[in-house]
This record gives sequence, C-alpha cells and structure tokens, in this order.
Amino acid sequence: MSRAGSEERSGWLFVLPFTISMALFFVYAIVRTACYSFTDFDLFKGPGFVGLSNYTALVSDELFLIALRNTIGFSLIVTTVQSMLALALAVLVNHAVRARGLIQTVFYLPSIMSSTAMTLIFLWLFQRDGFMTATVSVVLAYRGHILLFFMGLVALQGALVLNARRRYEGISILDPFFLLAAAFGALTLVVTCAFAGLLPVFDNDLLITWLNTQQHFLFMPVTLWSVALMNVFTTVPTLMLLFLAGLQSIPNALYDASEIDGANAFQRFRHITVPALRPVTFAVTMGVIGTLQMFDQVAILGDAAPLASRVTLAYYIYENAFPAGASSRIGVASAAALVLGILTIAVVYVQKSVGVKERAD
Repeated sequence: MSRAGSEERSGWLFVLPFTISMALFFVYAIVRTACYSFTDFDLFKGPGFVGLSNYTALVSDELFLIALRNTIGFSLIVTTVQSMLALALAVLVNHAVRARGLIQTVFYLPSIMSSTAMTLIFLWLFQRDGFMTATVSVVLAYRGHILLFFMGLVALQGALVLNARRRYEGISILDPFFLLAAAFGALTLVVTCAFAGLLPVFDNDLLITWLNTQQHFLFMPVTLWSVALMNVFTTVPTLMLLFLAGLQSIPNALYDASEIDGANAFQRFRHITVPALRPVTFAVTMGVIGTLQMFDQVAILGDAAPLASRVTLAYYIYENAFPAGASSRIGVASAAALVLGILTIAVVYVQKSVGVKERAD
C-alpha cells in the first residue's frame, strides 16, 4: 500500500470514534425525533401516525407562542450584551500593563462556577427585599447626586480636552488621565451639593418583584430579564478569553502605522481591531446557540416564577416530554424540538453569512 493510502486510512481511524458518536447521538437522534413528531407517542403505548397534528397543535398553543417569543427575545438581548461586554473586557485586559494574569483570572472566575449554584445565588439576590431591591433603592435615593456627577464629569472632561488640544495634537476625548481628573472634579461637586442640602431620600417601602411576576418590560417578561442578567454574568468571561486570544494575534505594527497616520483610538478599533477579529466571531455563534437552547436556569427557578414568565422553547420541550402528573406528549415535544433546531440553524446561518469569516479582512 502506498504511503498516501496508509495516511488516509490512519486519518479515517482517528475520526472513526467521532463519526460513530455523531451517528448515534446526533444523526440517529434527529431522525428518531423527526419520526416521533408525526406520532402520538406517550412512552406507554406504541406510536401512532397522526400526520401534522402535532405541528398544528403547536401553532394553536399559546404557551408555545409565548416560549418562542421569550426565546427569540432572550437570545437577541443576551447575545448582544454579552458580546459587547466580552469584547470590552478583552480590550481592557489586553491593554493592562501590570497584573494582566490576575485581572484575567478575576474576570474569568464567574464562568467556572456551577450554573445551579449561580442560579440559587441569584434567587437570593432577586428577592423582593434582597440585594437588587436595595441597589435600586440606593440609586433612586442618590439619583440627584448621580446626575450631578455625570454633568460635572462631562463638563470638566470637555474643558480639559479642549485646553490640551490648544497645545498638543491627538488628544482623545476619552483620555484616561483627563477622565480621572474629571471624575475627581465631579465627585467634589457632588460632595459639595450633598453638604449644601441635597440629601438622599430613601423609600423604605420600596419592594420590587423581580421573579414572581407576569409583568413585561419592552418585549420580554421581567423574570427573563433577571435570568438574562445572570446568564450574561456567567457567560461573558468565556467569550472574553476568545476575544482576548484574537486581540493578541493582531500585529502591533498595524496599530503603530495607523497611529503615525493620525488615526485616533476609535478609528484604530473600527478599522483594525474589528476586521481582524472576524474569525473569532464564532464566539458570538456559540452565544447564539447557548441562549436559544437555554434551559437549566429557568428550570431551577421552579415555582419561584410563573411558567409563562420564564418558559423558553427548551423548557417547553421538557414540560411536554416529562410533565408533572400527566401523560407525556413525546410527539408534541419532538415537533417543538425540531422547530428549535431549525430556528437555531437558521439564526446561526444568518449570523455566519454576515459576520463570521475564516480569515481577517
């Protein structure tokens, strides 16, 4: 046998375990799920063919439509926020001069914690009289001080930058030295106003229902906004590491050349950093898949929140396959699973066609 044939056989032997697992746990599972979606299988009697009845039942099921809307809204919000925060943290860590390893470790800690443990912690934080309610109470009480702080920040920062540009070139409006000076001046202004009589007014009766509510904010239940905050907190560190790896692969010569040409920080980020990170945007694809299939966090909430306020497509599938005190509806669950799979493939395909590239621009 030739050397090329031997190498080809070795290659097939190496991929054989993965091929077998793919055939058993993916291909076979998808085909079996598709077959069950056309039956009335309930785990106790043999499946009977019912045609498209399960799919028509989904369209007429209000809970399924709520789950579909919640899933799309949750995925859109969480994917956008976590991607932006992950990229911002990656840029911050990449520019750290000292203790880069320590900063990277601290930022990554939330992602290594158990999802169940994090959900239980957030359940405690989002109690009506818990930490989040206390935080909102403090923000509302100090809203005048916060407004004055940012007004002073903007005013002093603008004055310092305009004064520096009269003598130097290339001074950015976001220069960190001037930001520190502006923050100090704004804080002084706030303290002065506080001693002048602008005192906080606390609402001791303020109680906010974060979880056990059916209220909506924008197009998503308040309960899922709370879950979204928890999901962002736990997933941003992993995406940050992926973006950080992409940032560290960008040659510094590109930034040096653009700085010589007069490009400011925003222009360097837009025309160098973002195009060079196009191959790493598969991290966003991972985020899309994870948010569309989000299950464990809403399942752990249990009776702490109404079903309609926390249900997602993945949880809807579980509820139909293993309902409490009722017969399983494997056919409906299989149909919903195929809808979720098709939705995931469609969203990932659109995201890949407009975002992900194998090579940087």
